[in-house]
Amino acid sequence: MDGVSTSRTALVTGANKGIGFAIARGLGAIGFQVAVGARDEARGAEAVARLRGDGVDAFALALDVTSDASVAAAAAAVERTAGGLDVLVNNAGIAGGTEGGAQDPTTLDLDVLRTVLETNVLGAVRVTNAFLPQLRRAPSPRIVNMSSTMASLALRTGPVLAAYAPSKSLLNSLTVQYARQLADTHVLVNAACPGFVATDLTGFAAPRTPEQGAAIAVRLATLPDGGSSGGFFDDDGPVPW
Repeated sequence: MDGVSTSRTALVTGANKGIGFAIARGLGAIGFQVAVGARDEARGAEAVARLRGDGVDAFALALDVTSDASVAAAAAAVERTAGGLDVLVNNAGIAGGTEGGAQDPTTLDLDVLRTVLETNVLGAVRVTNAFLPQLRRAPSPRIVNMSSTMASLALRTGPVLAAYAPSKSLLNSLTVQYARQLADTHVLVNAACPGFVATDLTGFAAPRTPEQGAAIAVRLATLPDGGSSGGFFDDDGPVPW
């Protein structure tokens, strides 16, 4: 295990930009070594350089959450580089196309739905299960799934997006299932809503900064032992869904 760190290590998927980058920087600022997961290796390396410029201990991790081989290789790389994982933030996600009524439920494009589910749901499961052996060994392991209040069946917020919103509903449901299955372990699993954040996913037409959106993820990633598991939270607390 060359270069194994003695600090706690966090992996943030989709961390080369936006909320993911802000989460990585937030965790790094409080002492985590951060694995910057990115599909594009060049962009991942660029993000690491920026983080290191801010004093964060970070390393790039080539990671395509839709690929079994990529995820397995990433898990092996974290084991080799850091000796294990303490925190996983499943941040990588896509909104999916909307052209031609692709996310109108009455004209839903099933290919768009499959593509969104592959990244937002199957990707999170793929990464979580690959890293669970390492997380189980950690003293205070945490998993944070980045969701959205658009997932809420109770609130019914945001525009009608019949691929994206249900993908986050399913991610919330899976969060509960993981929390139940891991209830007799130290692994805490929660979902987080960052709010309406100015990123490329929102066309940068939103009132919140990535740093504001990252705050809830950092908070859930550092919950004390015995803290909540299986919950869905934003800055104001539990979100009905």
